[in-house]
Amino acid sequence: MAHYNGPKARINRRFAVKPEKSAASEEVQQIVPIFESAGAVRALKNRPFPPGMARAHGRKSVYGQSLAEKQKIKYYFGISERQLRKLYSIAKRQKGNTADNLKVLCERRLDNVIRRAGLCKTRPQARQGVAHGHFLVNGVRTDVASFSVRPGDVITVSSAAKLREMYKMISDEAAKGVDLPWLSFDAENLTVTVTSLPMAEDFSLPVEMGLVVEFLAR
Repeated sequence: MAHYNGPKARINRRFAVKPEKSAASEEVQQIVPIFESAGAVRALKNRPFPPGMARAHGRKSVYGQSLAEKQKIKYYFGISERQLRKLYSIAKRQKGNTADNLKVLCERRLDNVIRRAGLCKTRPQARQGVAHGHFLVNGVRTDVASFSVRPGDVITVSSAAKLREMYKMISDEAAKGVDLPWLSFDAENLTVTVTSLPMAEDFSLPVEMGLVVEFLAR
């Protein structure tokens, strides 16, 4: 799962959150894709229903719903079952609500922070950049995508001219990720500063985390 190379369009169609009308207004929420690559997003837009010839009828069991919610997180953040259970173990030992703690831990991943800040278009792209040593945390080259950021951490792009030119172009094109209360992005210097810990409300994927916690607690 951490290195998923299968058909992303099918995953988008299977797990993407369906648009719903707000109770206060008639505004329709935008579909949230699991994978943000152009082809996968286009496939979801053109065919916003699960893949396969036979359509599923009826409601899923509680187990089926919990499994689907867990899979959403694994595909969305590109983490393995082992990594997710490790995060759950950490969240369970922390004070407060385990589901909220798990959301915060997922958001604090280095590859996710880079994507949310707008330095990359997708999380797989951010993870690849981290693995290739394109980013420094507090001046130290960090190639571990699961690195958990802390308040005060400063993420910068490598000093290589071609890399800075590439990420500058990406950040200029990025449409999301520059108005987060817990991140400060300097587009001119390609610097991301973690000003505070993210809150559970900052979790970018609509998911029933309570079901995920129940599943992992089995």
